[in-house]
Amino acid sequence: MDLNADLGEGCGDDAAMLQVVTSASIASGGHAGDRASMHAACDAARRSRVRIGAHPSYEDRANFGRVSMDVASDEVGRLVLRQLRALATEAVRVGAHISFVKPHGALYHAVASDDGTAEAVVRAVADFAPALPVLGLPGSEFLRRAEVAGLRPVAEGFADRAYTADGSLVPRSSARSVLTDVEEVTAQAVLMATQRRVRTIDGTHVPVNVDSICLHGDTPGAVALARAVRAALEFAGVEVAAFA
Repeated sequence: MDLNADLGEGCGDDAAMLQVVTSASIASGGHAGDRASMHAACDAARRSRVRIGAHPSYEDRANFGRVSMDVASDEVGRLVLRQLRALATEAVRVGAHISFVKPHGALYHAVASDDGTAEAVVRAVADFAPALPVLGLPGSEFLRRAEVAGLRPVAEGFADRAYTADGSLVPRSSARSVLTDVEEVTAQAVLMATQRRVRTIDGTHVPVNVDSICLHGDTPGAVALARAVRAALEFAGVEVAAFA
């Protein structure tokens, strides 16, 4: 099972997280990040032997890319391609490369259900690097279209986010959306990895067949949670390794 974290966002302890995770989704200049931070994050990930992923988003720093935006599909494709190229430039400068792409925040949710946005991001990734893996919600429109386009779809689960009965994430506007209790977070990660399911906020279970588990770098106590999750997975007999 791959463990990924969203890094290079100017919050949290990236250096410590890189000692735990196997993949890093690096902010690529939309919701956070600039040339200097991308360079530093790529270099740190390379030195830690952690796979580098692009983390493109709507260009909305004020809301950290977590607010839905009405952006035309053509513009979505252009902004994603700009961000991919920006991160790739810094990765090459430190002797590394981009191994995957994971949309951030509101864009992540938009590609899961909106046909036009999903197609625009898929086209941008395919134009940038055909066959590059992309992370998204299991069963999402994004992953379906990615596979059709020849990209490698990688289903992702979240150890520190609550789920609804339809398998989607509880909106961040809800007080119950983010999980911070160590026992709850580790139990959710192990359940995903070993039984391919997750407990929802209404007490039922839904299937989540995933190959990567995310831990947000800006979640309170993120590093301690990440260490606990990795330890719990390994104790359960799960091999923790990058998918890319």
